[in-house]
Amino acid sequence: MEGENVGEVILKMKEIDKSFPGVHALKKVNLEVRKGEVLALMGENGAGKSTLMKVLTGIYSKDSGEVIYEGSSVEFSSPREAQDAGIAIVHQELNMMHQLTVAQNIFIGREFMKGRFIDDKKMNEEAKKLFERLNIDINPAETMNNLTVGRQQMCEIAKAISREVKVIIFDEPTAALTESEIEELFKIIRELREKNLGIVYISHRMDEIKMITDRVTVMRDGEYVGTLITKECTKDDIINMMVGRTIYEDPKEKSNVAEDAPVVLKVEHLNAGKLVRDVSFELRKGEILGFSGLMGAGRTETARALFGADKKESGTIYVNGQQVEIHTPQDAVKAGIGYLSEDRKRFGLVLDKTVAENTSMAALDLFTNGLLIDRKQEEEIAQEYVSKLKTKTPNVTTQVVTLSGGNQQKVVIAKWLTRNCDILIFDEPTRGIDVGAKSEIYHLMNELVEQGKSIIMISSEMTEILRMSDRIIVMCEGRKTGEIAIDKASQEVIMHAATLRN
Repeated sequence: MEGENVGEVILKMKEIDKSFPGVHALKKVNLEVRKGEVLALMGENGAGKSTLMKVLTGIYSKDSGEVIYEGSSVEFSSPREAQDAGIAIVHQELNMMHQLTVAQNIFIGREFMKGRFIDDKKMNEEAKKLFERLNIDINPAETMNNLTVGRQQMCEIAKAISREVKVIIFDEPTAALTESEIEELFKIIRELREKNLGIVYISHRMDEIKMITDRVTVMRDGEYVGTLITKECTKDDIINMMVGRTIYEDPKEKSNVAEDAPVVLKVEHLNAGKLVRDVSFELRKGEILGFSGLMGAGRTETARALFGADKKESGTIYVNGQQVEIHTPQDAVKAGIGYLSEDRKRFGLVLDKTVAENTSMAALDLFTNGLLIDRKQEEEIAQEYVSKLKTKTPNVTTQVVTLSGGNQQKVVIAKWLTRNCDILIFDEPTRGIDVGAKSEIYHLMNELVEQGKSIIMISSEMTEILRMSDRIIVMCEGRKTGEIAIDKASQEVIMHAATLRN
């Protein structure tokens, strides 16, 4: 690292308190960022990380506490004010005008003018200089729409740098990036650190934290837990601080399914498009059947064809020994099959509806008296599942959009449990949720199978497949290429089957 002032505190948040109706979101939280360091900010979903950053950047006003920036007490009333002072945030959801060029996005609201007209040539030149500073090869005249998410993120970083930023916050920056884009991002972050910037890095990915950060600040339930030096702590140290409890990560050693357990679902010779070719498998009562494979293997497509969300070309489906015709999701639900989509926000929830309304959604006929919905009964059932699943929500009339990712996932699970589905398809059940919420979802899945439910679990995380499955189906390019008992499974065996091209 360069510069005389490396390690000097540039930003301090002291005893920050913030409440919303029904939620005490931040309880006397402390945060300290130094020049020339990458500080990880970690915590389970709903721990208060994003709220703290929104207080810092003027999106929310704090109720009490103090923000000290470059030695002076400050209070920003808008993100623009924070940016002008040198504090910028690169959001997980990129905030770009897709129809404009890269340069126009970078200088939006502060365009270079030539008389009364915008000087695009000058903006392209200035954007090019920024990209050279960051060692990025992007054409400033390219339309933003034509760039990958990773490249768009580089533009967002360039936009922050163009304001002579001194503190930059990255909120889950690698969520949608490829491995090579992550490498590129890390290179840029290291260069920014060498230029003496203070960097806050919010992420759930433990391996990234060890690679890119200098210190780790942990929050839990809206409170500051502590700060560790990254190279002096283990992954388990961080997890224990985040969740305050032990998380089990060991692979499952043997199947929990009785040998004589009945077959509840049988799929024979299922075909649907290029990515579902002659797929056959069985699911037993009380079983977690893992579906593994690389991206594009056809796992989700198989689940969607089975559930009637995508049209199947051929194949036979049996539920409890009886052949069923599934042409639509309604047919699947009638047959007792529930589907938790990997994109819960698009397909699993109606975000502007309440927890209660989302819980009853797949079983409205149970709550309808003539034309009217019995809201009291709906809220009672929703409250029952909030308690059962330990969903963190102020109440059941809270809009789902305000909940964290892990708690939204629990609402989707409650929806299918209300419908009393015996066969549940979990597609990437823990994508985008933190280690503590993951552990809760795992416990919940185990409880469901103990109660006699049966689960198909599609996951891209090898550790998740090995930890949860009783048996594993492996797919490659639309075909089933392996069926492995859990006591015979390892990462190597699964990877071998996942790369078996027919």
